[in-house]
Amino acid sequence: MTTRLRARWARAAALLALTGGTLAVAATPAAGAPAPIKILSVSAENVEPGDKVRVRFRVTNTGSAAETAIVVVGAGLKCTTGCRAEPNLGAGKSRDFEATVVAPAAAAGETSGLNISVAVRLGGQNSFDFKMVYVHGSGAGAPETEKPVDRVTGRVRDAGGKAVGGVALAVRDSEGHEYRTTSEPNGRFTIKSTAAKPISVGSIKVAAAKDGYRTARATVQGAAGDTASVQVTLTALAAPTRTSSSPAAKASPLAAVDEPEPEKTIIGEAAPNLEKVSDEGSGVLPFVVGGLLVVVGVGALALLVGRRRKTP
Repeated sequence: MTTRLRARWARAAALLALTGGTLAVAATPAAGAPAPIKILSVSAENVEPGDKVRVRFRVTNTGSAAETAIVVVGAGLKCTTGCRAEPNLGAGKSRDFEATVVAPAAAAGETSGLNISVAVRLGGQNSFDFKMVYVHGSGAGAPETEKPVDRVTGRVRDAGGKAVGGVALAVRDSEGHEYRTTSEPNGRFTIKSTAAKPISVGSIKVAAAKDGYRTARATVQGAAGDTASVQVTLTALAAPTRTSSSPAAKASPLAAVDEPEPEKTIIGEAAPNLEKVSDEGSGVLPFVVGGLLVVVGVGALALLVGRRRKTP
């Protein structure tokens, strides 16, 4: 930031500090001429500590040449967004702005009147406008409770980015309270906090389920009085593989080789009569064995006789 710009912001901040208290005299523009700065609206005039108030205001270049305005928002309530602006305005041109301020703490049972002040330096002149709001402290002796999350919103899409409707959603806050809803055809869903069932501040878990998709989960942090937004992506399940059974299963060519050939029966032909062979000892085998034994015995006897004759 340059030295010149710092000086301009310092002058604007000093101007705003002068308007922070109760104002007894306000600048009055000429009749019929637009004011350099004008508060158009505030979202609430009676608030509690920690409440947010939106302020809409308009800056007008009342000079005869283009000018750069320096705008500062603040005073009795702390500004969080849109607190400073530096628009370049042509002669007679206007521009609208919006800022957010937060109500400060207040003693139990007390009400404080505080100014929302918007100051502008334009054409070497300082101008301002203000709006009184009332901050009401909690009841005497009553413990202060934290404001719940205003709502949980989100959108369900598939892996290709297409919105998915009809998805069953379960939301669980940091204290274990559960809320259920179903996504709309455009994939969007909203769960709003109520007095009977507030959404607690902190980690909020979201689970989404639908037939044909894997269950998806997401986590988002919820702040007091704010909207928690979450995106959920569903992944489609793979289609199951189906085995189609053919009416007639084709056998492998090897099956015909391994399969035994069935017996063939000739219808009407009588089976031949076979004679039974007797197992009795009257067969040829006994005679053959007996003959061999006789021959062996005779040969042994002749050998013995021959040996004795040669002995002296």
